[in-house]
Amino acid sequence: MRRFEDTYRHKGLRKKLVDLLKEKGITDERVLDAILHLPRHYFLDSAFDEKAYEDKAFPIAVGQTISQPYTVAYQSQLLEVKPFDKVLEIGTGSAYQACVLAEMGAQVYTIERQKALFDHNKQFSYLKKYPNIKFFYGDGFEGLPTYAPFDKVIITAAAPFIPEKLVAQLKTGGKMVIPLGEGAVQRMLRLTKKSDGGYTEELFDNFSFVPMLGGREGS
Repeated sequence: MRRFEDTYRHKGLRKKLVDLLKEKGITDERVLDAILHLPRHYFLDSAFDEKAYEDKAFPIAVGQTISQPYTVAYQSQLLEVKPFDKVLEIGTGSAYQACVLAEMGAQVYTIERQKALFDHNKQFSYLKKYPNIKFFYGDGFEGLPTYAPFDKVIITAAAPFIPEKLVAQLKTGGKMVIPLGEGAVQRMLRLTKKSDGGYTEELFDNFSFVPMLGGREGS
């Protein structure tokens, strides 16, 4: 079993990472504080310990990645999370993004379609620190209607279209942050749900995510 140690060196590297994120335009102090306190190297294979605080994505398992810290910070900032917000995350992956949101005080409901990743996270002892994260194995396109409505929805994979079932699970005034597009590059969108069930759209920068897939894998 891997031993987890968060040294002064790790903390110093996180401080440098946060300074870099500020230079890149991240201004939400609660996002920056969450990243400053979260040991990203715990979420990676020990082979990446020396690189964990570079602003890069890295492979985790079953063809998935842990997102670049800037991408995590960017989506978290767009989401405008408030303490005690109910947030639905589509694509748990390494659980790093979920922990950033949990550090910000959100109640996180996160879905993973890959059984291997879901099982890994259920056994990942560090995550027991976060009783405000609930993990689910399932199809992200379906969401979690039993637990709806949500204040916020964040999608951490490239969606080929805006999933109407997820929009339906948002509260009026709730926001969804979604990388939209089927090619190599996606446009980041923020949707705000209106009282008539429709939504407004805001367009932001381009990013590159792994595709959002339906169904469940490995059950």
